[in-house]
Amino acid sequence: MNLCEENRPPEEERRLRANDREYNEKFQYAHNRIKTSKYNVVSFLPVNLFEQFQRVANAYFLFLLILQLIPQISSLSWFTTIVPLVLVLTITAVKDASDDLFRHRSDNQVNNRQSQVLINNKVQKEKWMNVRVGDIIKMEDNQFVAADLLLLSSSEPHGLCYIETAELDGETNLKARQALPITSELGDNICLLAQFNGEVVCEPPNNKLDRFAGSLHWNGDSLPLDNESMLLRGCVLRNTDWCFGLVLFAGPDTKLMQNSGRTKFKRTSIDRLMNTLVLWIFGFLVCMGSILGLGNAVWESITGYYFQVYMPWERSVDSAVFSGFLTFWSYVIILNTVVPISLYVSVEVIRLGHSYFINWDRKMYYAKRDTPAEARTTTLNEELGQIEYIFSDKTGTLTQNIMTFNKCSINCRIYGEVFDVNGHKIESNEKLVPVDFSTNLLADAGFLFYDHSLLEVVRRGERPVHEFFRLLSLCHTVMIEDKAKGGLQYQAQSPDEGALVTAARNFGFVFQARTPETISVQELGETCTYRLLAILDFNNYRKRMSVIVRNAEGKLKLYCKGADSVIFERLHPCCQHMMNITADHLSEFATEGLRTLCLASRDLDDDMVSEWLLRLRKAGMALEGREAELATVYNEIEQDMILLGATAIEDKLQEAVPETIAKLAMANIKLWVLTGDKQETAVNIGYSCNMLTDDMSEVFVVSGSSVQDVREELRHAKLRILGCGKGAGNGFLYTATKDLVKDPGMMTTMLEHSVEGEYAIVINGHSLAHALEADLELEFLEVACLCKAVICCRVTPLQKAQVVELVKTCKKAVTLAIGDGANDVSMIKTSHIGVGISGQEGMQAVLASDYTFGQFRFLQRLLLVHGRWSYLRMCKFLCYFFYKNFAFTLVHFWFGFFCGFSAQTVYDQWFITLFNICYTSLPVLAMGVFDQDVSDQWSMDCPKLYEPGQLNLLFNKREFFICIAQGIYTSIVIFFVPYAAFVEAMRDDGTGLSDHQSLAVTVSTSLIIVVSLQMGLDTGYWTAINHFFIWGSVAVYFAIMFAMYSAGLYSIFPSQFQFIGTARNTLNQPAVWLVIFLTTVICVVPIVAFRFLKAELRPSLTDREHYAMRRQRRKQKPQTLRLHRVHRTGSRRSGYAFAHQEGFGELITSGKNMRGFHSASALFSRAAQGSASWFEALGKRGRTPDATKTPEAKAGQTLTESSTLEPPIPPEEDEQEGIVYSPSV
Repeated sequence: MNLCEENRPPEEERRLRANDREYNEKFQYAHNRIKTSKYNVVSFLPVNLFEQFQRVANAYFLFLLILQLIPQISSLSWFTTIVPLVLVLTITAVKDASDDLFRHRSDNQVNNRQSQVLINNKVQKEKWMNVRVGDIIKMEDNQFVAADLLLLSSSEPHGLCYIETAELDGETNLKARQALPITSELGDNICLLAQFNGEVVCEPPNNKLDRFAGSLHWNGDSLPLDNESMLLRGCVLRNTDWCFGLVLFAGPDTKLMQNSGRTKFKRTSIDRLMNTLVLWIFGFLVCMGSILGLGNAVWESITGYYFQVYMPWERSVDSAVFSGFLTFWSYVIILNTVVPISLYVSVEVIRLGHSYFINWDRKMYYAKRDTPAEARTTTLNEELGQIEYIFSDKTGTLTQNIMTFNKCSINCRIYGEVFDVNGHKIESNEKLVPVDFSTNLLADAGFLFYDHSLLEVVRRGERPVHEFFRLLSLCHTVMIEDKAKGGLQYQAQSPDEGALVTAARNFGFVFQARTPETISVQELGETCTYRLLAILDFNNYRKRMSVIVRNAEGKLKLYCKGADSVIFERLHPCCQHMMNITADHLSEFATEGLRTLCLASRDLDDDMVSEWLLRLRKAGMALEGREAELATVYNEIEQDMILLGATAIEDKLQEAVPETIAKLAMANIKLWVLTGDKQETAVNIGYSCNMLTDDMSEVFVVSGSSVQDVREELRHAKLRILGCGKGAGNGFLYTATKDLVKDPGMMTTMLEHSVEGEYAIVINGHSLAHALEADLELEFLEVACLCKAVICCRVTPLQKAQVVELVKTCKKAVTLAIGDGANDVSMIKTSHIGVGISGQEGMQAVLASDYTFGQFRFLQRLLLVHGRWSYLRMCKFLCYFFYKNFAFTLVHFWFGFFCGFSAQTVYDQWFITLFNICYTSLPVLAMGVFDQDVSDQWSMDCPKLYEPGQLNLLFNKREFFICIAQGIYTSIVIFFVPYAAFVEAMRDDGTGLSDHQSLAVTVSTSLIIVVSLQMGLDTGYWTAINHFFIWGSVAVYFAIMFAMYSAGLYSIFPSQFQFIGTARNTLNQPAVWLVIFLTTVICVVPIVAFRFLKAELRPSLTDREHYAMRRQRRKQKPQTLRLHRVHRTGSRRSGYAFAHQEGFGELITSGKNMRGFHSASALFSRAAQGSASWFEALGKRGRTPDATKTPEAKAGQTLTESSTLEPPIPPEEDEQEGIVYSPSV
């Protein structure tokens, strides 16, 4: 796509001055206008025609049209070519114009968004496209950032602001950005901002989302700039009333657009094959024309000499050789119908029909968002039936990006499981009665929990349970947003942390307010204020977070939550028994795909804490090694903790994601997950959707920080997969790259078949950057293709596109990319097929995609049903089309040997014109649009039926030659049988039948009947439309033939309709019908016999499924695929995943993000008046007589009572540690 209208020289560095457009414009920086469209009013016609004539077929037909305009060689009228050519060009141009019009509208919608720009000492509204580099713009809460900005000031203390970067990296976590202290003092003072004239020198435009380097020069100071003060286009401002920013990069120079990639012209593999076949056919046509032209030259020199008296040469012909030359071109024109232009018209119509079927499919309609499936292109439908690799985003694509508190383990007991009256565990679902939190006026109405026993133990006042929820309400960095309606709204840096605080809130421990020194919690109706002494912040290496607080009684307490691997090793020895039981619970949670955290606490004394705080303060002031010293000090106090329990949060998958992935895997489609999320989070989702299982032989984690480290890890993984004895000793491993260069696709395919067991590979973004380097990418591809599952985490949008391009180029495989955010646009454009999900992250992915729908689960229907049918229909259509046109055209070739090579046509000119337009167009269109081998349900239930498309079995060069051979055979039969029969045949009146017009009628009638019967044999799914078109076309042939060969038309146009009376005089002869019948039998019967024997002796996959279908119908309906949770069989795996980030703890304790505390406190004091006694009300409610309970409440009680009887947990036989995932930064 053309992102910028001007060609500018590449930048080495960028210089700009605030509030000085005249200074900045001399550098010719890009404006903020984006342009994804291809055409404008002036360029549309020439550019579109140029693109269309790049297709070999269109150029071929234009060449034929020019030949037909030469009278000396044209034996057919020019309108037989120009009319369909203009029709094809017009249809394609209209489709391209409509697609580009949609892009224009999308561009205008973005470019015309309103932004507040500081111009002439006042803030005024401007369209996004009018924003310039160096402008200062004002952003408000929940607004999209218009360009890449340097944050100058904000409404928050110390120049802080919060952004959501889902459009960039798929993460909905809040991220903090902070202005430089020197610019944060500008505040919202328009006069000071208008006088700001700082100069910025920074890096040129690039696609690195996590890096920025530059400097600000102002008032004689030079201040460094980094990514922490940047607001990138596509981000959304959150929890910040306003902020001001200086535009550094605009429009196509922004990092979002730099990562979007360029729009590529996509063609299907069938299109590419068709271009090759057209060249072959043209070569075949030249060979036939050369043979006939040479024959004409020989015939004219030997025999034609005697006919010069009454058949003289034209004036321009002076020799037999020149006559043969002209005859060559005449036959090129006559025989061009082997590839008629109607083929391309029919292909476009069929694709359009397939696109409408996708749009109309109610089974792909997502009612919750009123989102139907949409085919945004009509040229790629059959490619959907050949997909081998799917590249998927995670957040918003596989998951709903919703975290729910699902289960927990407290004091050696699991809560969250529900049992029926017989003590059998049942799945939690909406049909069950959830816990009633209505007595808690501060409870979140959207929180659902189905184990009533947990609320009962809270009500009974069990200390471990209270400590558990007290920890959840204190150990976090959640902020409170004061809503105007008086509601309680949490703003969490990560959704899983928000889910934990919400769970504590509903069970009576309501996080109420915070200041830099205190945390207020309403515990079961009573407000308690804790003094916050320290926050031991989370990071990817510590994998834990702690707080040290002092309660109202003066007792000091440390509360800690984190990964089981780091919490267990810091527990007091007295917790050994509880730790073993909790570890079993954690393993059970992990097998269910839940994200786990362990909770622990420790009682502290004043002297120890006082000394520790001194060491903490000293470590915080260290100039070198500050992070290491802080980690050491943190570790000192996070020891000898008492285990409280564990939480299990569900990162809710979209509906039927595991089933969809399983179906796609059964269809031999490989799924790679490319996500910007953390490694632990991505791996956890891999287990949730059954991409990763505990039954896998091994999961390799590649986390090397250098090329050599990554190479060693990849080679180690390859050795483990292939086995140390399989070729390693023969130098196979180290020569793999050399072999891959020769044919990487073949090599990896051979290795894939030699793998025993199932493997997976997980690689982070930093390691992937090394793996994608030129000397390592083939080794990475080889190892990845040997694995069943591939997960790439912490990847940038550009890396996603690079991975897709690597597979496309080296594997020669058809790829599909699916995502829902702007960070997925690059890979969507790079892949053969791009699918956008209408999600919560904007419409960028949808606008860049080829197909779109509302849920990931619809992908299996798009591929296994619509894709497979489209491929099947297109292949059958092409095979039949080439067959009938070779059978139709080659009759002229055989006739040339009997007409003195004079370029005389066998058929009437009108039959030649109408054969592909009228007589045979609708039946083949009906087959191409409606045909199917099995129903949609069987296509879903039998994913193996998808494999022929991946292997390209239904239409390839071999199938093409088979169709050509059948067409040649048919042409021989329909010409030579009537010709031989008519040599000595007589009419009823004794006159001869061997005239040209009678032969033409007989051959054309035989041809129509034979190709119609062949169409019937090729049709696998009969509808009323198929019957009407096939037999109706035969009837139309006879009706038109009798009409055109009548005396009426001859009297009006004597030169155009010369076959007067031929149809009636020929077809009333019994001998003619006998010849037609004999011709039909000889053409059709061998084909029927061959197909019957093939189905019996070498049945295809579809034939076997048809047989299975008939057997199934006699027994029962086909069973649908049902997937159940695969529970662990021996090994233990950690389910730890926490999407938190470092830095918020320091912001809280420093008070930089605190705006004031009165509003939040007032809010909760008002709410507390009505909820102070909710705990007592719950106790009274618990003593309500059974007679007053509703049936639903009684059912809830039954579930609660039964849930107290936990089934015994069997001891684990193998407690070896599972895979330890190294953190990624």
